[in-house]
Amino acid sequence: MGSVQIMQLELKIRSSYETKKPLRSSLQRIKKASLLFLLIPFLFFIGCSVQETEFIPFTIPEGNIQVAFSVAADMRGFTGDTRYYFRTTCEQIAFGGRSDFMISPGDIDPPEGVYQTIQKYIGEDYIWYPVVGNHDAETHADMDWLRLFNWKGKSLPNAVNVGPVGSRETTYSFDYGDAHFIVINEYYDGISDTGTDGDVVDSLYEWLVDDLKTNTLPIVFVFGHEPAYPQPDEENGRVRHAGDSLNLYSVNRDRFWNALSSHDVTAYICGHTHNYSTFQKDGVWQIDVGHARGAGDTGARSTFVMFYVMANGSVWYYTYRFDLDGYKWELTDYGELI
Repeated sequence: MGSVQIMQLELKIRSSYETKKPLRSSLQRIKKASLLFLLIPFLFFIGCSVQETEFIPFTIPEGNIQVAFSVAADMRGFTGDTRYYFRTTCEQIAFGGRSDFMISPGDIDPPEGVYQTIQKYIGEDYIWYPVVGNHDAETHADMDWLRLFNWKGKSLPNAVNVGPVGSRETTYSFDYGDAHFIVINEYYDGISDTGTDGDVVDSLYEWLVDDLKTNTLPIVFVFGHEPAYPQPDEENGRVRHAGDSLNLYSVNRDRFWNALSSHDVTAYICGHTHNYSTFQKDGVWQIDVGHARGAGDTGARSTFVMFYVMANGSVWYYTYRFDLDGYKWELTDYGELI
């Protein structure tokens, strides 16, 4: 009996109980209610226990791996110990094989819950690089936590450049192996780190270009929350945020993309839509990693992506999606970016 069937049974028991004729005494009511609520968790436990998640070892490229990192986004409040939420993503990453750190391109509210789930189910020393999303930017407590997490822009490992004034903690870059990683806060308006509804304004653009110009490493990844070119989910075609992502400000979007292309950025990696997709324009890949909230969004499968920077200079991605009906992880897509 699966957990969905258990929940359906619970509703039937409740319905049956609520339509019975009044019992003869309050004591009988108490006894029956007590039995009901003792029975439901037991049935749910039995149902879940036979639906153990099937984890799989990662498929990896041939050759020597220099950097291996995971990307998972948009888990929001679906964190903690609930089995089929973000926890299952963390457990699969821990089971799968080498992963040096995780980057989460936005909608990670509350970030403390995401970080605690990572530490519990992947490892206490596992490195996490957060990115601001629209739901994070609209919540004062979330932004306070993120600013403290990268206090003065110098708390995260391997930091290279802190962000511009007003976004010093939430826009930053770091190096790992032969790769340069740039995280931008698309809600920075030049003064406040929560001042826009998703844009690459002049101050952020200028900071980005300066960082790209000073970088000397051959491989560059840029991370932001919103896609520049929203795409449907590659499996089922679901569309979200088609007209209100970075394309809402198309002039700034085009300028941003031209900067990525002219500086040979390998990929722009984002979230926001909850849909997984890959898209290439002007030599730059856009990879929307979808959502990692498990059963929290059944409109498209929960997803995370593993990236590998190889010693020979190639870059690969492997996409894993969760089958909620079969309680298992599957490799659904992979490819070479360079």
